[in-house]
Amino acid sequence: MSRKYKFHNKEGLYFISFATVYWIDLFVRDQYFSVVTESLDYCRKNKGLEIYCWCIMPSHVHLIIRAKEGNPEAVLGRLKEYTSKQLQNSVAKNVQESRKEWMLWMFERAGMKSSNVKGRQLWQHHNQPVELWSPEVIDQKVDYIHNNPVESGFVVEPWHWKYSSAIDYCGGKGVLEIDYI
Repeated sequence: MSRKYKFHNKEGLYFISFATVYWIDLFVRDQYFSVVTESLDYCRKNKGLEIYCWCIMPSHVHLIIRAKEGNPEAVLGRLKEYTSKQLQNSVAKNVQESRKEWMLWMFERAGMKSSNVKGRQLWQHHNQPVELWSPEVIDQKVDYIHNNPVESGFVVEPWHWKYSSAIDYCGGKGVLEIDYI
């Protein structure tokens, strides 16, 4: 993790973002989205991760989270480690993945450039945690997360993006159970 971005208040509410290496648009197939949503769900149910807001974009993930046990770095580290292995395996085994060789080569290339990675690297190392200290800042980050697919031109309304908590905040039910702010 970058020296600049740290979880200073281990019990705090945080906005975090993490991206694939080289900002590769990996999340373009349901099976890849499912690896992340199922892992987030597991961490929520078994690792004490409170998820208040989320959105998976083609190359990155945004979350507003809190770790019940005051260990956000550990929970996110395990989440990223597990999803990295599962996603690389999914790409490698997907016979319909037209970009398979290129993506695996890019992950391998990123791993070779990192001194603390053995093999391939899927995620960039940093999480860029920003502690949310006021209702105004929380609202700003929720709006930012939910409007990310709109600003990118993927949907017209935030709640139309399947891989986001926007639908939950509009009275619907999304693909991932969340905690409410």
